[in-house]
Amino acid sequence: MFFKHLSVPLMAAVLGLSFAFLATELRAEPDAEPTPRIATLDWTIAETLMGLGIAPQAVAQIAAYHEWVGKPGLPDDVIDLGLRSQPNLELLASLQPDLILISPMFSNIAPRLSRIAAVETLALYTPGSDTWEQMLQLTRDTAVLAGNPQAGQNLVERTEAAMVGFREQLPSETEPLLIVQFMDARHVRVFGENGLYQAVLDRLGLDNAWTGETNSWGFSLVGLEDLLGIEGQLVVVEPSPLGVNEGLADNGLWQALPDVHDDSVLSLPPVWSFGALPSALRFADALTSALVTKHDH
Repeated sequence: MFFKHLSVPLMAAVLGLSFAFLATELRAEPDAEPTPRIATLDWTIAETLMGLGIAPQAVAQIAAYHEWVGKPGLPDDVIDLGLRSQPNLELLASLQPDLILISPMFSNIAPRLSRIAAVETLALYTPGSDTWEQMLQLTRDTAVLAGNPQAGQNLVERTEAAMVGFREQLPSETEPLLIVQFMDARHVRVFGENGLYQAVLDRLGLDNAWTGETNSWGFSLVGLEDLLGIEGQLVVVEPSPLGVNEGLADNGLWQALPDVHDDSVLSLPPVWSFGALPSALRFADALTSALVTKHDH
């Protein structure tokens, strides 16, 4: 039976209730092998470990992780390694991790990291690859490296089931979505093909209003003037840089957008746009909630 293998929190999500297990209900899978001590510089890998119920020993830039990734949060005893691009190698060595997980963007420091512990590289958002399938593979690979393959399969199954539940909650008709995130008061990332947000839209059966080109990370950096004339529901993903929201009040380009004029912009909490399944779940949850609330009002 479909629901037989679902946890109580996930069943709640599929039935349209709270999806709070991302923040509070992640637990290590039972009967797993002892978990190796894992350090990572990459937030996507860190959130994936948390999604598996496995807390990393150390992560880089933890405060920024909580600002940009949001949830699942990292436990208080996770060690902060400093800057992602320039981690504190002396501190890292003192922790004696069993394994260091990185993404290709940190390959330049892999030789130095390998003097401390075994290093494994997990790729995501590779040009020409299916984003969703890559997220599933990263989840499974991370679980294998963490010594608990079943945790990876469970997270994949929970995610796929939750996406079905979110899709069933959506209004029957939803206009295409124009999803942006502010870089400054005049420029935004607009999200489309190749990215996490698009992968989630595909799972939810929603259309993207942005049909322009995007980079391998799934976004294009554009000026506000490039949004004029695009028909669709405007969705802004936080956080915004300091001072941007105050500056938009007097920004004629911003005020000219129909959803801004009508006060119908949808604002979502921070979701790591370069993330994996936990971010996909968080985005689907937040977007579904916002669309349902708008429809009901």
